[in-house]
Amino acid sequence: MQYGLYFPNFGMFGDSAVVVEIATTAERAGWDGIFPWDHIQAGHWAGPVIDPWIAMAAAAAATERIRIGPMVTPVPRRRPAKLAREAVTLDHLSGGRLVLGVGIGWPPDVDFGNFGDAADNRTRGEQLDEGLELLAALWSGEVVNHQGTHYTALDARFLPRPVQQPRIPIWVGGLWPHKPPFRRAARWDGVYPLAIGDTPDDFVAMTPDVLTDILAYVTAHRETGGPFDVAVNGSSFHGTESGAPEDFAAAGATWWMENIGWPPDVPLDAWLEFIAAGPPSWSIPSTATSDRQA
Repeated sequence: MQYGLYFPNFGMFGDSAVVVEIATTAERAGWDGIFPWDHIQAGHWAGPVIDPWIAMAAAAAATERIRIGPMVTPVPRRRPAKLAREAVTLDHLSGGRLVLGVGIGWPPDVDFGNFGDAADNRTRGEQLDEGLELLAALWSGEVVNHQGTHYTALDARFLPRPVQQPRIPIWVGGLWPHKPPFRRAARWDGVYPLAIGDTPDDFVAMTPDVLTDILAYVTAHRETGGPFDVAVNGSSFHGTESGAPEDFAAAGATWWMENIGWPPDVPLDAWLEFIAAGPPSWSIPSTATSDRQA
């Protein structure tokens, strides 16, 4: 199991200098990665918003070991050619430490419809699938000619290729029990599942049993072998009744994504102190931060 930090790109984290401090503190303390959100607005939450890609570049330049990536970047809000360039640039800057987390994006109004982009999930799903195929083709370093429903690339050849081969790892985010994101994840290099209840806004805690169901579905749709990462979101800071990292590892998780900064009821200094104490131990107490290892 590897341990990452997962946090908003707004509010108390809406400052690139704070992201760099999180990254350098995390690297010293033995964490394995930082994974900021990628929203264009904070919605109804107050506070500043930063571009996570610029912040990740600053964090990459200030660190040597930890992995860095958006969790997740909404490809339907991006031009695949520009995203391909940015991703390879960050992959080289970091020495091959980028993980590209992708999804259709949420919420559909605040981050999409309000700016004239597609607000319906089906269209954004089509854009994501086509965008990923084009992204992988552009990373190949070969000449690409693509004329699709949503994107075009004519006589395009992008160099340099990524440091990581055969490509930068792509992890696909999705809301379970919706099935399309998990069929999509099966075609790529990893999955970042979140669970919802009766409505898309009704986020519920992930459990090892639910993760087992998700991975059975993903595995049934895998057509290739090779490494496949499984990242789960949890909170050892607040304590959890849904399962400790060891429980999720037994269900197939490879990454524990410590959800810091949300809900926004803890000051930044407390989060930095928590990060400096190192990743959670295998045994998470029901309350907060004791029994931890560096």
